[in-house]
Amino acid sequence: MSTTVTRPASYLRKRSFQLAGHRTSVALEPAFWAVLEAAARRRGRSLAGLVAELDAARTDPAQPLASALRLFALEEKGRADPPATIPG
Repeated sequence: MSTTVTRPASYLRKRSFQLAGHRTSVALEPAFWAVLEAAARRRGRSLAGLVAELDAARTDPAQPLASALRLFALEEKGRADPPATIPG
């Protein structure tokens, strides 16, 4: 028998943005927000500017914005932390 561990919704941090003339809120884990904020700083943009850019770049309209932001954050983190090599 397996046990599923769930985190309470309060673990998510919600931020609100004005995107394409509409107000929207996105809830992500704090670690994802930290990566997104760092990526925005590196690009000389505000967090809202980066989120708007990523929102406009979505090619699949069915993809939730939160998913697009998480995938971007994972890609960013992967670029910042190159894969470890195993000596051999």
